[in-house]
Amino acid sequence: MELNILKSTKDELEVQLESLTIVEILRVYLNKDSSVSFAAWKREHPTEMPILAVKTKGKAAKKAVADAVNSITKELDKVAGDFKKLK
Repeated sequence: MELNILKSTKDELEVQLESLTIVEILRVYLNKDSSVSFAAWKREHPTEMPILAVKTKGKAAKKAVADAVNSITKELDKVAGDFKKLK
């Protein structure tokens, strides 16, 4: 997956990703984090890749994204485990 970091400071991060689905899932999980003050994505044109913007208070923006990815991974592992139990 292609990923371009456009802006990176301690409490702000802007990342361009090739998948609108991944950007939206990350936005949802980031907004569940109380240390994230802003998480949204934009896309200038449907042919362009979306940009995810994250602003935090009290936690590094990269840490917030890493925590969101870990939460998503854990939930997907749980779902996969539940499907395996159905056999």
